[in-house]
Amino acid sequence: MLIKPAPFLKGEVHIPGDKSISHRSVMFGALAEGLTEVTHFLQGADCLSTIDCFRRLGIEIENTPERILIHGRGLHGLRPSSQMLDAGNSGTTIRLISGILAGQPFSTSISGDASIQKRPMKRIIAPLQEMGAKITGRDGSSCAPLDICGSALSGIDYHTPVASAQVKSCILLAGLYADSPTSVTEPSLSRNHTELMLSSFGAQLKCQDTTASIQPDPLLKGQKIEVPGDISSAAYFIAAGLLVPNSEILIRNVGINPTRDGMLRAAAAMNADITKLNVHYASGEPVCDLLVKSSSLIGTTIEGNLIPALIDEIPVLAVMAAYAEGTTIIKDAAELKVKESDRIEAIVSNLKAMGADVTACDDGMIIHGGRPLHHAVIHTHKDHRIAMSFAVAALCSEGGAELMEAECVNISYPEFYQHLRSLS
Repeated sequence: MLIKPAPFLKGEVHIPGDKSISHRSVMFGALAEGLTEVTHFLQGADCLSTIDCFRRLGIEIENTPERILIHGRGLHGLRPSSQMLDAGNSGTTIRLISGILAGQPFSTSISGDASIQKRPMKRIIAPLQEMGAKITGRDGSSCAPLDICGSALSGIDYHTPVASAQVKSCILLAGLYADSPTSVTEPSLSRNHTELMLSSFGAQLKCQDTTASIQPDPLLKGQKIEVPGDISSAAYFIAAGLLVPNSEILIRNVGINPTRDGMLRAAAAMNADITKLNVHYASGEPVCDLLVKSSSLIGTTIEGNLIPALIDEIPVLAVMAAYAEGTTIIKDAAELKVKESDRIEAIVSNLKAMGADVTACDDGMIIHGGRPLHHAVIHTHKDHRIAMSFAVAALCSEGGAELMEAECVNISYPEFYQHLRSLS
């Protein structure tokens, strides 16, 4: 797909529902008693994989354009699947559902696409095995396909080596089926959608600093959930509005959970002109509209506790850094290597192809900004965040860019290119 330069961007965009919250609404609704109704659900491939998995586990789920209706069967109501579960490209699906399956009275196998089969699963296998779970990767590996033989679980006090909402959520969900309380302590706080939503369903959760603790065997009740817009999807329009001259974009209904708003904090450090409007709450999550105007960006350092709050936005932040004046340093982000692609390599190689001055590091990159970028063929590696980030890079470049395998945006934002065109 060829993305051409844009002279300006004007208008407003309604971004799709938050991917993390959409996944969890289906999972927790399935484990609750009664009906859960979800509006503004993300109809991306990843979230549809979660729906498919729970349908195979015996949950009736109605997917309509207006809402998702999940007919929950209670904490102990899942049924064995006659087929291997398929998580597609979704790390959230396979990691969170593994925690649930570990405590079931039946065995299950789950896998995903070629990318998922390369992603590290030892980070969930180790704590689940510590709880007493019988979970193994095929052929003695720690990668999918995973075989999970449901068993009696014991509560643990687990310290994660890296801040990961997927790992934390997996352990907390397994804790629902344990014989005693389970707690997870992170080195820094990752996104807390699981804690907020599980509490609203009726789970007994306590959070203090970077530790979340859960009591076993709660009575979960179906809820009405309004999914806020995904700040990770908004990030591309934030960057585009800041970078393309003479632009002004209003981004509607963006979730600004403080464990997810690192993009806004990093942008502010880069001298971005972003205004929050209509701040309110939806289903316990803070939400607002964002007014974004063209800005002269400057370099900054992105590191430490900020990384978990913007890990998915680093590709587009790197694009912003390439156009900013001065040097941007991104570090403490080695997690980028084990996403849908090796994002450090993908970001650096594609920025270099466009003429940027960028150097890869073990845990991030150094970007000397301010050089004009030119046309290049962008290898997305079928990674949706790489594709959308370099679509933004193309808008300000000399000659645009050609995105290979551009359809990978369907994983999280099927309407992305349509929305981008509507502003130019």
